[in-house]
Amino acid sequence: MNKIETEYKQWLIDLKKRIRQGQIKAAVKVNTELLHLYWDLGHDIVMRQMEAAWGSRFFEELSKDLRKEFPEMKGFSSTNLKYCKRFYLFYTQDNVEVQYSLETINQPIGISEYKLFKLLPENYKSALPSIEKIEKRLKDN
Repeated sequence: MNKIETEYKQWLIDLKKRIRQGQIKAAVKVNTELLHLYWDLGHDIVMRQMEAAWGSRFFEELSKDLRKEFPEMKGFSSTNLKYCKRFYLFYTQDNVEVQYSLETINQPIGISEYKLFKLLPENYKSALPSIEKIEKRLKDN
């Protein structure tokens, strides 16, 4: 293999790596925005349900309307809309604040208060790594 072929192959390897990194960064940004959307949607549902006496078909109607307007998007089933509400409620009960550390790809996802651990069922607690283990793993990567 001559020098030009070797340089081309190395350049191609580097180019593939940058493309993959770009794809990952794009996916993280999309997921970040979706998390914000689902959080806001959960908040809106909670606020509107507190202000109005909507019937039991609320989630089905909202789901139908959103899927009609955004047929290419997934995530607007009545079940997912209920999950958005639960997601919002879970992280706001007892004033537990969510830390949005997704602003840059270099920051880990985290919860700003350790109180969250107290809210989890016992069988989940034992499956979670300690903060020290998480920090060590992040440093190792």
